[in-house]
Amino acid sequence: MAKAMWNGQTVAESETTEMIEGNIYFPEETVKREFLRSSSTSSSCPWKGQARYFTLLVDGQENPDAAWYYPDPKPAARQVKHHIAFWRGVEITK
Repeated sequence: MAKAMWNGQTVAESETTEMIEGNIYFPEETVKREFLRSSSTSSSCPWKGQARYFTLLVDGQENPDAAWYYPDPKPAARQVKHHIAFWRGVEITK
């Protein structure tokens, strides 16, 4: 079971995840959407495609752009479609 925690709350938990470049991607249905806020931030990866971000909001604390996803990943990264990954102090345990 993989778990993502931030500010004392579990923000995602799943038995099935995808791992790419050391990052664990959680199926989007296992992420607690009440903690996500849309962000205007995006970035580009040459082989995964265009990433979009979410800001985490937990108990009044914000963690800007702490989650990301690939809405339309390139073929080499198709396994992360409908998955969300975390960073910036989000603790991932497996």
